[in-house]
Amino acid sequence: MTWIPRDEEIKSVLALDGAKRYGYCVKKAADQQQLWSLGQENGWALASDDVGRELVPVWPHEKFAFVCANGIWAGYQAKAIDLDAWLERWIPGMEKDTRLIAVFPTPQDKGVVVEPRRFETDLREELAQYE
Repeated sequence: MTWIPRDEEIKSVLALDGAKRYGYCVKKAADQQQLWSLGQENGWALASDDVGRELVPVWPHEKFAFVCANGIWAGYQAKAIDLDAWLERWIPGMEKDTRLIAVFPTPQDKGVVVEPRRFETDLREELAQYE
């Protein structure tokens, strides 16, 4: 069954601290078998941390990504990423490009910044509970 968060859930989750949003994202991504990011014809949205490292933002649902599609990301659209493709292609690609992941940023917060392998490990641990 496809999950569509209601407005009340969106508001509540956006108010959570970064660690709780991170856990929520991992669980929902495993359950739905996909992640969301922002993209346009020129490529995917990127952010940067305080020392200039590139961050790939991800969310558990397009509605959460849409909330952040403004400012530097105005004109970007929420795009789904199949979880298998994320684990098999995106994780190695981000490592090769020395990018980090910004998990579940909000308009007020950059999200939890993690190494690709840590996020992969957390996703695989969550997926193992479904087997």
